[in-house]
Amino acid sequence: MEAVEFPPSLWAATAPERKLAAPLTGSAETDIAIIGGGFTGLSAAIEAARQGKSVTVLEGKAVGWGASGRNNGQVIPILTSAEPDVWVKRYGAAGERMVGLIGNSANILFDLVREFDMQAEAEQSGWFQPAHSPGRVKLSQMRVDAWRRFGFPAELKSAEETREILGTDFWYGGMYNPTGGHINPLALARGMAKAAEGLGAVIHELSPVTSYKREGAQWVIRTPEGTLKARALILATNAYTGELIPSLAPRLAKSIVPVLSWQMSTEPLGDNLRSKILPGRQAVSDTRGDLRFFRYDARNRLITGGAVMGSYDIANRVRRKAAQSLAEAFPDLGVPEMTHVWSGYIGMNWDRFPRVHRLGPDGWAWIGCNGRGVALGTALGRELARAASGIDENELALPVSEPQPFPVHAAVRRLAPTYLAWLKRKDLSEPKL
Repeated sequence: MEAVEFPPSLWAATAPERKLAAPLTGSAETDIAIIGGGFTGLSAAIEAARQGKSVTVLEGKAVGWGASGRNNGQVIPILTSAEPDVWVKRYGAAGERMVGLIGNSANILFDLVREFDMQAEAEQSGWFQPAHSPGRVKLSQMRVDAWRRFGFPAELKSAEETREILGTDFWYGGMYNPTGGHINPLALARGMAKAAEGLGAVIHELSPVTSYKREGAQWVIRTPEGTLKARALILATNAYTGELIPSLAPRLAKSIVPVLSWQMSTEPLGDNLRSKILPGRQAVSDTRGDLRFFRYDARNRLITGGAVMGSYDIANRVRRKAAQSLAEAFPDLGVPEMTHVWSGYIGMNWDRFPRVHRLGPDGWAWIGCNGRGVALGTALGRELARAASGIDENELALPVSEPQPFPVHAAVRRLAPTYLAWLKRKDLSEPKL
């Protein structure tokens, strides 16, 4: 069987091994077909199997090969920009249910890990968003107030409390949520696949979907070597929707811009530094647009990352930038060496609101993680599976909208890296509240 090359990430080096499932060949039938073997697709497979449905997952490469196996592994129960009150204003009751899903998304993920005893290096140690300027502390307070109005555990930390949490006075305060944390994302994807298969789901890897179409009362999904017929369909390809097979879902693919996200890891920190820097092992991502983010893995490596403009020598440039950012915040650390550097796409859209779409009768998709796909993708997979299993969508967190493709997508994609310059400029000014 053809081998699948994973990016040279820390996760590929440490996640439990998984034997590739056989590709789809010939003809097969299932109740629910799922395209994509990432967090959304695998979570959906688990839930569909719980609902007593036969379910088949088609993955073009290997489980966790895309964004689900390449990200930083932070489990964050809020979104980058889409605030709870705006969800309700835009989508009404469906928006309010979506707020509930987002707020519970970290618990949904960690509960799933515990239920199936997944070996995913899971630590529900909390998530912290420190403010990089005094004005952002006010913004943090607004976000805390907004989420608390909906009953979720958010806290504003003072500058002194922030210093105790992080081990530095580089930030000014911030928003803390105790339900967040972090995982080894590729290990989680493989653990979810094992759980789904244990419940009876069928997974076919090395099975890129070339087309899907509603024919009569069923969906017909084709791969290079097989055909799958299904009553219901879930498209769960997010940032990689247009990457393997550009013709798969062009309107959806053009409604997001895949942006390259770089991740990296330091050498394991010694006990002295470990006790000073982030002693509570929370996941951290600050309020900058040019984001600074970090957390520990199970071997006490700091997992961080960053972005730079342009493509020249990009891996080395982003490595230097991220190392210098850590050194600036934590002088005792010095400029760390990075042992693993890797990248993958995240799906961004114009207003940073994730979108749920109906593909047709019993056909569903969501797209636009905007850097928050770990917890949200897992939670939405569960909701999409329930919808595909026949549960009334009015009971589910599925605020449906029509795709909004960028009119000049190719140009927008080429220009997307320059967005970083605007973000860096915006980081220097205080927000207007």
